[in-house]
Amino acid sequence: MLTTELEGRAQPGGSFQLPLGGGVDVANREFDWTDADFTRIQSLIYKHAGISLHDGKHAMVYSRLSRRLRETGHRRFKEYLDWLQGHDGPEWQEFVNALTTNLTSFFREAHHFEILYDHLKGKPNVSWRVWCNAASTGEEPYSIVMTALDALGPSADFKLWASDIDSKVLHTASRGVYRQENVKGVTPERLQRYFLRGKGGNEGMIRVRPELQKPIDFLSVNLIKDDWPFREPFDVVFCRNVMIYFDPPTQRAVLERIHRITKPGSLLFVGHSENFNDSRDLFVLRGKTVYERR
Repeated sequence: MLTTELEGRAQPGGSFQLPLGGGVDVANREFDWTDADFTRIQSLIYKHAGISLHDGKHAMVYSRLSRRLRETGHRRFKEYLDWLQGHDGPEWQEFVNALTTNLTSFFREAHHFEILYDHLKGKPNVSWRVWCNAASTGEEPYSIVMTALDALGPSADFKLWASDIDSKVLHTASRGVYRQENVKGVTPERLQRYFLRGKGGNEGMIRVRPELQKPIDFLSVNLIKDDWPFREPFDVVFCRNVMIYFDPPTQRAVLERIHRITKPGSLLFVGHSENFNDSRDLFVLRGKTVYERR
């Protein structure tokens, strides 16, 4: 997916100059690298994932995709891209995975979970359907479920669909295993209630309890494709820190699809730097980066 957060974007196309510092080391680079390679990569990732890479991301793109050249045995980016476009296989997923960045943490933007708690607490008998469409490595969906269980209790009718475009992070999310230092946003009470501490060879690791995983379905969804697998509308959608990396037409298209698969009055949680005031016909602001579906 688009996962949780993606590297910076701009419109596909354009040229670049190799930076003189902090970028690709021209003298020591492993693979040939041209303006045409970067422009072509911009176009391909935009077409397949809606990601608009801006011209300041040359070093990142070179570094990330160099790994794919090594894995596939190619010596030039042109050769790799020719081969990629000539095959409709798993390498496309690897290509997308390489160019996405997943920055996340438990209870990130904590005010959202306070708002969610209050929203759920007021309707304990509702059958709740929630979608987290930038699941990344799982911290956000598990934070949502902890909030729901705190608000509704263990017998609540609550279901969460957690999706991402990156297949590797979804695998990590579904395992639910983390280093202890990576759960700083979780209170001691929640750690005790919802996690198991590793022992012996797993010392320093924690694992989410089965009851935290039970309400979640993990699945791969590409936000720019009009083939979302949902049949019933959602009550809440988390789409945080994703669409700032789409261009305006792509943002609008995704918002229209979210509008179609949510109930009137449902909540849309977005990232702290995302603003959809231009789409007031679809969603109206109801709180700090929280929108209500019209």
